[in-house]
Amino acid sequence: MKKAKRNAVLTLIIFVLLVAGAVYTILFGLGAENAGRAEDIILGLDLRGGVSVTYEIVESDATDAAIAATQDKLQRRVDNYSTDGEVYKEGSNRLTVEIPVDTSKYDPNKILDEMGRPGTLEFMDTTNYELFAAGKEYTAALTGSDVQEATGGIREDQTTGKKENVVSLQFTEEGAKKFADVTSANVGKPVYIVYDGVVASAPTVNEAITGGSAEINNISTYEEAESLASTIKIGALPLTLRELRSQVVGAKLGSDAVRTSLLAGAIGLGIVFLIMIIVFRFPGFIASIALSVYVILELFFLQSLGISLTLPGIAGIILSIGMAVDANVIIFTRIKEEIADGKTVKTAIKNGFSKAFSAIFDGNITTIIAGVVLLWMGSGSVKGFAKTLILGIVLSMFTALVVTRLLLNAFANLGVTNKKLYGEAKHRKVVKFSRAFRITATISILTILTGIAFLFINKGINGRGDTLNYSLEFSGGTSTTVTFDKEYTLAEAESEIAPLIAEAAEVQVGTIQIQIVDNTNQIIFKTSELDEAKRTAVANKLEEKFGLSDDKIDSQNISSTISSEMQRDAIIAVIVASILMLIYIALRFSDVRFGAAAVIALIHDVMVVFMVYSVAYLSVGGTFIACMLTIVGYSINATIIIFDRIRENLKIMKTDYDTIVDTSISQTLTRNIYSTLTTFSTILMLYILGVASLKEFTLTLIAGLLCGLYSSVFITGPLWLFMKKHIGKKKAVEKDTKQTAKA
Repeated sequence: MKKAKRNAVLTLIIFVLLVAGAVYTILFGLGAENAGRAEDIILGLDLRGGVSVTYEIVESDATDAAIAATQDKLQRRVDNYSTDGEVYKEGSNRLTVEIPVDTSKYDPNKILDEMGRPGTLEFMDTTNYELFAAGKEYTAALTGSDVQEATGGIREDQTTGKKENVVSLQFTEEGAKKFADVTSANVGKPVYIVYDGVVASAPTVNEAITGGSAEINNISTYEEAESLASTIKIGALPLTLRELRSQVVGAKLGSDAVRTSLLAGAIGLGIVFLIMIIVFRFPGFIASIALSVYVILELFFLQSLGISLTLPGIAGIILSIGMAVDANVIIFTRIKEEIADGKTVKTAIKNGFSKAFSAIFDGNITTIIAGVVLLWMGSGSVKGFAKTLILGIVLSMFTALVVTRLLLNAFANLGVTNKKLYGEAKHRKVVKFSRAFRITATISILTILTGIAFLFINKGINGRGDTLNYSLEFSGGTSTTVTFDKEYTLAEAESEIAPLIAEAAEVQVGTIQIQIVDNTNQIIFKTSELDEAKRTAVANKLEEKFGLSDDKIDSQNISSTISSEMQRDAIIAVIVASILMLIYIALRFSDVRFGAAAVIALIHDVMVVFMVYSVAYLSVGGTFIACMLTIVGYSINATIIIFDRIRENLKIMKTDYDTIVDTSISQTLTRNIYSTLTTFSTILMLYILGVASLKEFTLTLIAGLLCGLYSSVFITGPLWLFMKKHIGKKKAVEKDTKQTAKA
């Protein structure tokens, strides 16, 4: 006993030290690079502001080398604005540029213009430059593709010590030969460097340069040298690019999103702590400590793994907190049941974790499946959501199965074994849920049919005009979110603002869709697809009329090509996730009827939430995919809890299937209610306090949570029972007969 207490004390000391070290790490970091510091977590464009654009390569025969060269040129252009900017390839013929910048300091539309500009960089001798200036045909000695590197800097003369601003050039192998020819023929004469028809520099050739590198001197300032080097190295793009999607996020919108989302998360977490302690007493207090560890680990791994944190990513973290709570609820419910059966606290803790493991494991794996499908098929912020969701689920399993267990066992060994501190499950009356299946199934069918009916009704409702309220991602076009200095009504926006936008964008006023964001000064204007010049004109008109700064205007542009692909991917993602889940559940439960019932219930949940989108005419876009698959992952978690209990009761209860199903649902009912309540609390806070772009997303998540609770109680178990009786009916009857005979 003394040894057990000594080990428990040692365990708690080590735990406190590790937590202290982890807290220090996320506050100050480790090593010279401050690894793990939360302050250094990479924020996505939607949280820190900036510019994002996706291009499609026009040439169908573009080689890998040409694509790589184009990507490199774009990256060089990006580096002029931000060292954190990135250019990456999407699929086989697309390049995406992301530049986090303060849009109050840089003109975002100018950045977009420069990124996609084909550009022409040419080196000319005097004769050809004169022909060029006269508008006649000429021949360039070199082009931008012949330049390998250009660097601006300061060179110090080793003899005199005099410092001079210079630009160092490095040519490709072919470019070195061309430069040797032009400099050999033009000693004492200038060579003109022309970018997009404008002379950027005209240095005089002092001698023939044959070594493949050169230096331009006599530059007045360091800044001028840097600018010239930048102009030369971004050069011309080897391939032609067509803009598919672009987005400008104001820095203020991003900072507001971070502040409100973090506040929502903190309040939601506090509510969860309170609920857990009230319901589960001492284990609830331990769970609160474990959840705090979860948050610390989440911050550490976000920074260490270099995961960009996006706005939907924050929602993913908050949702995974709910999943972490769910695992603890399952464990503690089992512990209370063991205590009610007369077990000691130590034995109850051991048995509770053992019996809860399969349900926690299966539930989380199925949610990870949804996350992986999102990661595979999603893009942009949806991928950010998937990454944080998957990371959160893995950490939630660790904190529930390792940290919570470690702490409970340590305190139990120290003598914290009063059963009153842990609670005791009440033997609840078995409710005949299965008898209500026909009624609940009818309600569900009518609800789903209502959603389908509204697809046709929406077209006739004034101001809608389409079956669903497709957002930019699914319909294509340009969306401009503007934060005004005061709140406008819809009528005021239509009469005072829409005409200005229509004039600048050269569109009809009647074609502009206007959405007022409740309880904010934000208004969203949707138009047909606008090019960069028209987007600039709209921004300038709004700034001039209402005195707005760039950081209060958030614009997004998506072509019809990419929007149709997103619609297709959304459907495929749900189908793929459902099939994978069916296979997993069928294998784990050794009965395909479990898998079939679970997937039918998932389709039910998706269709009910789809009804919410249809009736409320909510925006259907990129986050729609994340919302649907999150609902799929979360609701199946509740389903698996019941199926796990049915599987367990099939082995120990010698009675008919109806009683087994009703007993299993009754035994897990409080768990499903508590888990839904805690997750609901965190998502509700995000809905109340979050920014406009998250409100619809969180609203539908709330609808999905409630629907998942309903289906797990009234649909999944009874549906499995129906299939058990009517699919493979002969075998089921035989088993019932044997069980009755044994009884």
